[in-house]
Amino acid sequence: MLRREIAEILEASKPHGWVLEPEAKRIFSLAGLDIPKFRWAKEPEEAIRFAREIGYPVVAKIVSPKVIHKSEYRGVQVGIDGDKKLVETFDRFRRIDGFSGVLVEEMISGVELIVGSKTDDQFGPVVLLGMGGTAVEIYRDVSLRMAPLSDKDVDRMIDCLKARRLLEGYRGSAPIDRVKLVSLLNTFSEMVMETEREVESIDLNPVLCSSTRCVVADARILLKKTGT
Repeated sequence: MLRREIAEILEASKPHGWVLEPEAKRIFSLAGLDIPKFRWAKEPEEAIRFAREIGYPVVAKIVSPKVIHKSEYRGVQVGIDGDKKLVETFDRFRRIDGFSGVLVEEMISGVELIVGSKTDDQFGPVVLLGMGGTAVEIYRDVSLRMAPLSDKDVDRMIDCLKARRLLEGYRGSAPIDRVKLVSLLNTFSEMVMETEREVESIDLNPVLCSSTRCVVADARILLKKTGT
């Protein structure tokens, strides 16, 4: 059964057809996924207070119901190292169509992965794991399985990646915490099954995995059209 808090967020998002990132992050947190510390700031002063609270540098992202692909609008600014840069970024985002505030987040580092799902008309929900970031469409290093996932499914998805050596520690880098990645994929699979009737697709890109965490750094949830 769909949890009440998640159902309320999805219902409120239906007029847009997708879930704004701050609300998507709330869903993932409720589902048990690791997310960055964040604040949906409506004014620069609020953004500054939060950035000082968690410590610079921070990431800032445009929040707008008219901006699904933030990169197309230069709607993401990383490495903001002080109040002046944050205010400048806030002011630039204000000029973007549909401006509804700025998402301010802690900066996370790690290997970039993509985790996603799509509801296939014939097979139902399908879960994807791959090497993520901006080059995901170039490398196309992905693995697919039908949901719900078993531990064996998750292990095979990870082992099928051509670039899995990056996850195991490459040229002196620390290996990622595989247990946390397995846990993330299992939790994500459960959430996908829970929201199957309401959600068309989910993209978590990137998921940043390190030796200590696997964090959902960016996310998009597209909803099914009414009556489908």
